[in-house]
Amino acid sequence: MVKVRTKDIIEKFDLELLSGEEGINRPITTSDISRPGIELAGYFDYYPADRIQLIGMTEMTFAEKLNESERDYRLERLCTDVTPGIIITRGLEVPEALLEASERESVPVMRSKQKTTRFSGLLTNFLESKLAPTTAIHGVLVDIYGVGVMITGQSGVGKSETALELVKRGHRLVADDCVEIRQEDENTLVGTSPELIEHLLEIRGLGIIDVMTLFGAGSVLKHKKISLVISLENWDQQKQYDRLGIDEEKVKIIDTDVTKITIPVRPGRNLAVIIEVAAMNFRLKRMGMNAAEQFTKRLSEVIDENGKD
Repeated sequence: MVKVRTKDIIEKFDLELLSGEEGINRPITTSDISRPGIELAGYFDYYPADRIQLIGMTEMTFAEKLNESERDYRLERLCTDVTPGIIITRGLEVPEALLEASERESVPVMRSKQKTTRFSGLLTNFLESKLAPTTAIHGVLVDIYGVGVMITGQSGVGKSETALELVKRGHRLVADDCVEIRQEDENTLVGTSPELIEHLLEIRGLGIIDVMTLFGAGSVLKHKKISLVISLENWDQQKQYDRLGIDEEKVKIIDTDVTKITIPVRPGRNLAVIIEVAAMNFRLKRMGMNAAEQFTKRLSEVIDENGKD
């Protein structure tokens, strides 16, 4: 499914469409942007035609120094059947040959008043966000003390009820039931809620509640980086659960490894408090304070001392 089309960047950045209107539905498949200076110099062997072409002051002043036939020919070659668009920055005047070629090939030519470098950065960030790999996971995403915690587990294990208790304790809900995740870079996963169920929680026996209406705007968050996954599972007497927290389990989401903690569920356990403490302990570990490692070190020292005696 096409995620971004040329018309999307026209609307996003309020660009002036000069020609090639028939091509505004062309797909943009890469976040890479090309500044075709070497192509204007005549070298088209590796022309990245599938990228947005960005022409600034440097490229335009160089083109003006060419003789008319060379300039027109090279500008025409910038317009191909796969080029999603050509953007002129700084509000510069556009050569007539480029406008004519863009109309023939249906390549949108757009103009921005912004400086080239700044616009290039804004456009790249926008495209990377829109074109990032995405997935959806059944679970709940909550911001706890600044840590994005995704709570997973089988249906009915108590994810939404735990999230409700966390919201009551002052934390913020991002998504319930379905968490849409995009990988913004190699180690960054950002979770959001589908628009249809944004700010909503489903509590069995109670129904659907609007968290923002009940607890205020400070109880919800639109998106959050996922740092920790907590898996809730029904207590299994035959299973050995981690009691020290030395071994760190990981789960792969898209291409990113995220720390995972498995918490067994049984009557009498306050899951909200446990998850809250897990988030605080995760923050401490990132700051270099690991209680499990310190305990193991002290235990080893005691054993060594008793062995010497």
